[in-house]
Amino acid sequence: MTVVVTGASGRSGRRVAEAARAAGLTVRAASRATGFDWGDRTTWAGTLRGADAAYLVYPSDIGAPDAAEAVGALAREAVGLGVRRLVLLSARGQDQARPAEEALAGSGAWWTVVRAAWFAQNFSEGPLVEGLRTYGELVFPAGEVAEPFVDLRDVADVVLAVLTSGDRYAGRVLEVSGPRLLTFGAAVAEIATETGRALTYRAVSPKEYGAVLAGFGIPEREAAFLVELFASLLDGRNARLSDGLDRVLGRGPRDFREFVREGVRAGTWRERPAA
Repeated sequence: MTVVVTGASGRSGRRVAEAARAAGLTVRAASRATGFDWGDRTTWAGTLRGADAAYLVYPSDIGAPDAAEAVGALAREAVGLGVRRLVLLSARGQDQARPAEEALAGSGAWWTVVRAAWFAQNFSEGPLVEGLRTYGELVFPAGEVAEPFVDLRDVADVVLAVLTSGDRYAGRVLEVSGPRLLTFGAAVAEIATETGRALTYRAVSPKEYGAVLAGFGIPEREAAFLVELFASLLDGRNARLSDGLDRVLGRGPRDFREFVREGVRAGTWRERPAA
């Protein structure tokens, strides 16, 4: 079985590719490094042709204004080339993601949507981790909202199960989360306990966080979208558990504390001097 994995060098795609290879599947990594570009439709056919299935993760965000058109177009091209089994990574509780999900559903594919809670790996990869490493502080517009952070390895295991289960999960939406609710502040406190560092969480408004994003070098248009997204998404709607992982894999999800302890052993939050 040959599986196209978009975003294969990213957080979720990398883990899906690893899980698929471990299961004996042939992985066709799709990224700019391999000649695939979501923004250039002429690169799609060469990547999709001859594959059996594909994992779709849209860059920047599944709720981005251009995501639905791109996901729908890619899905239709995949179906036309004989790649009928498609799994899309989406965001749990995100209204802006629905158009992309609907575009996938209308493509004629054997589609499955995996809606994930916030990733535990957001604390270890990407822009958020640098604040913890360098300044001992996480700045984020989540207030005291609780979230059941899900380990991306669990997401990858669910995706792999869907890809290799024939049409069992075709036409279904699966929601996955971690096993317990944590505020962002509580999550940082767990990291602090395990590292022995004095790490803190500072809640800011979505508008204030826009200035933080600008400091990360995020383009103005993308930053404006993220500010609007966080203002709606971080309102408590996701302060609940989902059982999709147990229904698909027959086991519970990894706990956030397990993720933290593994990160500590790897030196993920070891203090680094500011540039």
